[in-house]
Amino acid sequence: MAQKLGKRIYRFLWKSALGFVGLSVCFVLLFRFVPVYLTPLMLIRSVEQVSAGKDLQLKHTWVPIESISKNLSLAVVSSEDQNFLNHYGIDFKAIKRSVEDSKNGTKRLRGASTITQQTAKNVFLWPGRSWVRKGFEVYFTLLVEIVWSKERILEVYLNSIEMGNGIYGAEAASRYYFKKSAKELSKTQAATIAAVLPNPREYSAKRPSPYIHSRIRWIKQQMGQLGTLKLK
Repeated sequence: MAQKLGKRIYRFLWKSALGFVGLSVCFVLLFRFVPVYLTPLMLIRSVEQVSAGKDLQLKHTWVPIESISKNLSLAVVSSEDQNFLNHYGIDFKAIKRSVEDSKNGTKRLRGASTITQQTAKNVFLWPGRSWVRKGFEVYFTLLVEIVWSKERILEVYLNSIEMGNGIYGAEAASRYYFKKSAKELSKTQAATIAAVLPNPREYSAKRPSPYIHSRIRWIKQQMGQLGTLKLK
């Protein structure tokens, strides 16, 4: 009896795993070509707003990467993931550097999350810090790197990342903060948006604090050093 039950559980788990892999591959393939109009984070934030008795605010407009200033592409890579074009989704060098800095006491421990990881998390997963969610994040990150081009990863990232309270993506952020399209962003404006990404609900691109101004200057310096992005 116990042996039969064990076999049934094994078959169920095996079929569930195969089903999950098949479904996840289908979604990753789909979003290789189809715009991502809604993400789990957008839904969660919307529910939080309604539950708190606040007016629903969800500003998001998908635009192709050709309609986003190259200044912003360069700014977010300079700020968030300078090794974006060279790694396969997980930047082990950045992780090692982050751990060493933390041990030396020069900086607090950071996640060293790449643009690919952030994209995978935004599009396919829920917010959280559990090991289970982290495992799913690594899985989707590697899958995205296999199926999507670097240009597509950056396009989805720039269209789905949270850039303020209820503001998602480059076009909505550009319209809200600077009253212009994402394609028209200057170098300084792009650096300003990139500067608030670590905590877009706390930092303001409209009224940058002294800390954000220092980040803007640093990002512009990094942009000058990185030069032109050659996306694949």
